[in-house]
Amino acid sequence: MLQLIVVFFGPYYIFGMTLSPEYRMIAVIIAFSINYAAYFAEIFRGGIESIPKGQYEAAQVLGYSKIETFFIIILPQVIKIVLPSITNEVITLVKDTSLSFVLAIPEMFTVAKQIAAADASISALLVAGGFYYVFNVLVAVIMARLEKRLSYYD
Repeated sequence: MLQLIVVFFGPYYIFGMTLSPEYRMIAVIIAFSINYAAYFAEIFRGGIESIPKGQYEAAQVLGYSKIETFFIIILPQVIKIVLPSITNEVITLVKDTSLSFVLAIPEMFTVAKQIAAADASISALLVAGGFYYVFNVLVAVIMARLEKRLSYYD
C-alpha cells in the first residue's frame, strides 16, 4: 500500500508534476510491477544459486559458452525449482489487486463492499470472495499442471 501511495504521489511532491486521473491506473501498474519484479528477481536469484557448480563446469567441459550454459542447462533447471514460489507470488498478486482502492481505482472487492453496504447484505461480498477463490484456484491448477509437465519423475 505504501508503494502505491509513493508511486502515485511521489511525482507531484518530488518533481511538482501535475497528475491526470488516468495516472491512477498507471501508478497501480508501475507499483505492482516494481514490487513483484523484486520478488521474482529474488526467487530466480535463489534458484540460480541453488544449481550446483558442477553443472557449470560440465557445460564448460562440453564447450558451451556462458550464454549457452545459462539458457540450455541452467535456466530449465531453475524454472523447475522456482515454479512453486512463482505460483505463491502470482496468487498473492491476485489478492493484492484489492489494494488499488487506495488510489481510488474501483476494483472488485471495493465495489462489492459498496453494494453490500447499499443492500445491507453480504451476498455481494460472498460473490467477490468466490471470484477471488476461483481466480486463485485457476492459477494453482495451471501452475500445478505446468509443474507436473516439467517434473523429473514422470
